[in-house]
Amino acid sequence: MSDPTFETAFTKAFGRAPEGAWAAPGRANLIGEHTDYNDGYVLPFAIQQTTRAAVARRDDGLLRLHSADMAGGVVELRVDDLAPGTTTGWARYPAAVLWTLREAGHPVGGADLHFDSTVPVGGGLSSSAALQVVTALALTELHGVEMSRQDLALLCQRSENVYVGAPVGMMDQTASACCTAGHALHLDVRALAQRQVPFDLAAQGLAMLVVDTHVKHSHAEGAYGERRAGCERAAALLGVPALRDIAFDDLDAALDALPDDGLRRLVRHVVTENRRVEEVIALLDAGRTPEIGPLLTAGHASLRDDFQVSCRELDVVVDTAVAAGALGARMTGGGFGGSAIVLTTADTADAVGAAVAGALARSTSFVTVPGPGAHRLW
Repeated sequence: MSDPTFETAFTKAFGRAPEGAWAAPGRANLIGEHTDYNDGYVLPFAIQQTTRAAVARRDDGLLRLHSADMAGGVVELRVDDLAPGTTTGWARYPAAVLWTLREAGHPVGGADLHFDSTVPVGGGLSSSAALQVVTALALTELHGVEMSRQDLALLCQRSENVYVGAPVGMMDQTASACCTAGHALHLDVRALAQRQVPFDLAAQGLAMLVVDTHVKHSHAEGAYGERRAGCERAAALLGVPALRDIAFDDLDAALDALPDDGLRRLVRHVVTENRRVEEVIALLDAGRTPEIGPLLTAGHASLRDDFQVSCRELDVVVDTAVAAGALGARMTGGGFGGSAIVLTTADTADAVGAAVAGALARSTSFVTVPGPGAHRLW
């Protein structure tokens, strides 16, 4: 169904009507953090907050971009001039998608795109992935480019790696493109195998609270890349293609074989986090969703102590929520700020949320349920 207000915003920006509109969600990762670029397992779900794009094609070689949420008006770029390092600010994300599509040989030309979003920016909820995925879905569908959702996600990952220069894994884009309502997405990154795992919170009297600390992070900064490089160095020292290849039962021997404590911490997190993903999936498949709570909290402790990507505010949210009766809580996303997820019973969600707000006044929160992946609106 069309949204007249959204159409009007496009027309005001570009002086003509759009050809269609699309939406792509942000995501929260239930468990499986910093495992994707180690060829491991992840279990994200799409949140109800989305980035929308109203789009119309152009035949004059121009890419024009406008966002209701960003200052500065229309950004105008020449399609033939797009190249890594040539675009700054928020516009580099949709520009990266168009450049990557064309680099891959797809017959995609210029376009006008107007965006709006309810995905918190910098909240660790994949606002950049939602922006890329909605752009890719709109451009491919408008130009008749046939592409699977997994291939679309991989293209978006490449656009962020190469054009934007952020060494992200593939989880965020895959979640935004491929998740389904009422499920978490079990993704085996190496095999590119997907399975939708039942995750119906309401049916079991549960609620999922997302708490944005408003501490901003950037994946393009060095700390994320340092940890990725450390994981790759540890894998090389252990003689395996990726840390995913270290079995949980072999963890102690692997740690003994590493030369320094920093590498040992990285390996311990990745190996135990992959194990936690498997344990959470087993509980969800068995309909024992409330029992995943302690695994979420254990995952946060591992991210805090071993991978060292948490921050004081995230720790306050997790500790306060658990003390207030939450079943479990953890940071979600790359870390260094952003958001935490809190699993509660439906009847304690308000009290837990109030406790968190009291402990961290600058935070904001919302209750979400697993929503659909990217789709056309009209």
